[in-house]
Amino acid sequence: MSNTSPASGFWNYVAECVRLLYWIYFKPFTFKRWLRDIHPELKPRDNPFDKRAEFRTNPYLRRYAGQIWWLIAVVPMVAVLPIASVYTLVSGESFNWFKSCGFLVGWFISSVLGPSSNKNRIVILLVAAFSVFLAVLFLSGVAFDVVSGMALGVAVGVESSLALGLALGMALCVSVGVGLGLGVLGVGGGVALGVTLGVTGGVALSMVTEVALGVLVGTVAALAFGTALGGLGGMGGEVALGVAVGIAGIFGVLRIYFWLPELVWILTLFLLSRNGKRVNCLRYLPPRFDELIILPLPFIDVMIVEAYRKNPNVARETINYLITSTNQQKVAAQAISGIAGDILNRCQRLSDIVGIANQLAWIPSPSPKELGIVLPQFLEISQNLRASEEATSLYRQYELLNIPINALRQLGQSLALTKNARVAVSFGNAAQSWLTILETAQRTLEEQAQQSKEIRQVYIAGNSLDPETAKNRFKGRIDIFREIESLTLSDQPPVLLLYGGRRTGKTSALKYLPYRIQANIVPLLIDLQGAASATTLKGLAENLAQQIIEAARRLPRRVYLPNPDANKLAEDPFPALQSWLAEIERNNSGKQFLLCLDEYERLGEVVKATSSRAPLNFIRNLLQHQRKWILLFSGSQELSELDDYWSDYLINTRALRMTYLQESEARDLIQQPVENFSNIYEPTAVDEIIQVTRCQPYLVQLVCYELVELLNRDIRRNRREADTAKATGQDVQEVIPVVLERGDQYFRELWTSLTDSDRSLLRRIIHGETPTQQDKGVVRKLTRKEILTQEGNTFQVPLVQKYIEQLLEEE
Repeated sequence: MSNTSPASGFWNYVAECVRLLYWIYFKPFTFKRWLRDIHPELKPRDNPFDKRAEFRTNPYLRRYAGQIWWLIAVVPMVAVLPIASVYTLVSGESFNWFKSCGFLVGWFISSVLGPSSNKNRIVILLVAAFSVFLAVLFLSGVAFDVVSGMALGVAVGVESSLALGLALGMALCVSVGVGLGLGVLGVGGGVALGVTLGVTGGVALSMVTEVALGVLVGTVAALAFGTALGGLGGMGGEVALGVAVGIAGIFGVLRIYFWLPELVWILTLFLLSRNGKRVNCLRYLPPRFDELIILPLPFIDVMIVEAYRKNPNVARETINYLITSTNQQKVAAQAISGIAGDILNRCQRLSDIVGIANQLAWIPSPSPKELGIVLPQFLEISQNLRASEEATSLYRQYELLNIPINALRQLGQSLALTKNARVAVSFGNAAQSWLTILETAQRTLEEQAQQSKEIRQVYIAGNSLDPETAKNRFKGRIDIFREIESLTLSDQPPVLLLYGGRRTGKTSALKYLPYRIQANIVPLLIDLQGAASATTLKGLAENLAQQIIEAARRLPRRVYLPNPDANKLAEDPFPALQSWLAEIERNNSGKQFLLCLDEYERLGEVVKATSSRAPLNFIRNLLQHQRKWILLFSGSQELSELDDYWSDYLINTRALRMTYLQESEARDLIQQPVENFSNIYEPTAVDEIIQVTRCQPYLVQLVCYELVELLNRDIRRNRREADTAKATGQDVQEVIPVVLERGDQYFRELWTSLTDSDRSLLRRIIHGETPTQQDKGVVRKLTRKEILTQEGNTFQVPLVQKYIEQLLEEE
């Protein structure tokens, strides 16, 4: 048995009803979540009695329906008494309690009958109308007031309590009840009815509509109602009354009647919570008690930012509450922006900047509009700095700092032009502070590198060379750059195909292309390996557009391109992309756009994944109709190695082969990879590197990298003097096993790309056999792939031969 007494149960029920009323007016988001817990389809404006069939199986729904009934029936009667008393006390006018009470009794009756069926409601309305008719004919004085008020209460209550919902229904009841008591046809009654309806109806309307719509509806309805009411009562100033009622309605929709005390509240909290006590006041912020504050309140974001310094968890919880449980998302965004700016500005050391990503990991994604562009750039700078710290040598750390330093300079320039003064000041100061820290660190690293006894590790083996960090390490390829430039500027430029073996420098050449050709040619490098991850045509088109925009911004002579129309891109991707490129062409007269599609073979994967050749049709259309757009395909396969359908799209193609470096270029790369690099090689070592690598650029970098590592190990172990240490031909032979191990991915990829007949011939050559006449086709193919010499019995690159010999031994 339950120990709860009937009295205790009653007061608990009353407390739940009061809480429900508070939620309806002040915590609508909490109210919505609570209703979903009761019934997944139940909404605040729904009549719970429409789901009476579920009362037996859902006791919470039945209890909620009962509480709503009591609120609709009782609250208006309780509200009319203080409102009418205050109004009559202020205005000095008399109050017709009989008519008002009759209306409220009728309202109560309607509340009892409200859950009835539509058929019963029609009967009730007919009875109410007939009662008014009899009252007009046979009754007068008090009896007339009571009966007519009761009939009107029944009619209004039956319709409003069901059609308008709880908030608007009660607002209408209170308004009419007060107006009838003061005489609806008199000036006082008209004003009371109109203003009361404006206030209560406006507040209720703010909870069920958007603010702008609420203001519009409230204004129009209140003006019309006030004007009609003035004319009905024979009053002058119908428009003035309508304006008064309209203003009251607007104030209600904007909840100014609640906002004024909340303004005093937040000002008091702000003034009394100084000296690091902001964190203790976050639980008392007005949005904690009113989830629907329309007009902005000052200092909330400032208090959250200051509280974050003392207790980040409490501040983050407050921001999360504002985002998920109120309409204060803008305040939350301002607080997030303020916290981010504060954290960025408080960085004083490199380690602080490196740790930024961890400190700001809690910020929701996508980040607020103010941070949408700025914050990702700061995070990228932080990640680049982390990469610099993890570099293997002081000189490499010094070089890698160029990336974040250049990014900060560009960020500072863009922030200076932003229209948002708050963002410009806060994040502009952070960018300048970071730049000072990084430039100081770079100077220190440069001094340490110069004082170090070790040889600078300046060789880069693996990834493509980036002009920002690799500087002059990219050697040669002048003939390639000249031919690309001349073909692009020709009257009828062909499709360009840059092809060659893996890691011969194709992507590096495309990255350096903007620095080696005329300014009126705009090269835009697109990585199709990343774009091919898209599984839909829409995803591919969006990826291409985004890469084009970013590539234009990375150019040494920056070009800022507009964003494509997202709706058109989603509706029909490639025609939209075509129109966007035409728009770019029109807005940049005098420029030729060179669209460089790296790893172009990946488009074949998209064609298979989507079962559509729309991407290839887009390319053909671009070639035929966009004269200012030239296509350059870059990959490791020739056209003859692609599927047959490619020949229908790549018409008038000019192939440019990227082969190994010339010997003079390879020697320059070995001996002068960067400016002021001291000579660390004996002539025999340089000759040996040329011989074992056959001037393949990746292998040259890899062998030189390992030689520097070998020399530095010997210097640390005092086996060689730092000032006189030089690599010899024997040292080159010593590092070959390490080179084969470090370059395993390159060698293995080369081996697996060959067919069985290719590998069979290479095995025979390694075992000392000579190719026969039947092997002529295979020899020609392997020669074209730069694996065998034209004679067909010797490997072009000795390191490749050594790897395959090692691989066959393991088999």
